[in-house]
Amino acid sequence: MGTMMTAMTRSRRDHFEPSDADPQEQRRLRGHLEQIDYTTFISNREVIPQVMGLGASHTEPEAFQRLAVAAASARARWIAEALRLTEHGHQVAPHDAERLGTLRQVYEELSEAYEGLRRMVERGYLPYRPSEK
Repeated sequence: MGTMMTAMTRSRRDHFEPSDADPQEQRRLRGHLEQIDYTTFISNREVIPQVMGLGASHTEPEAFQRLAVAAASARARWIAEALRLTEHGHQVAPHDAERLGTLRQVYEELSEAYEGLRRMVERGYLPYRPSEK
């Protein structure tokens, strides 16, 4: 059973698993599910590079570095702002907390984008070409 990270919690995907069906019917069902999974894999492998404008080209380390730097910068801005807001020991005003939440959301979105790109390479949806150094 797979898990999916959503915000700060993990949610489990719910797949039907028949327990009292006969073994032949279970094998047939697993075969259908494998076809479904393969169709999904092929669809992702064909569509994702096109939507991302990669065509037949490869994802390169620089793409990961750009996302990693952007996420690290967003994280640093979020924490720096939190430290600045609490510097004098005063309560944080609602409008400041809202701004802090926005900064956190930017960091989380960039971090999720990085993980999403990594999963696309890991699952074979995007070809990857390492640097030639």
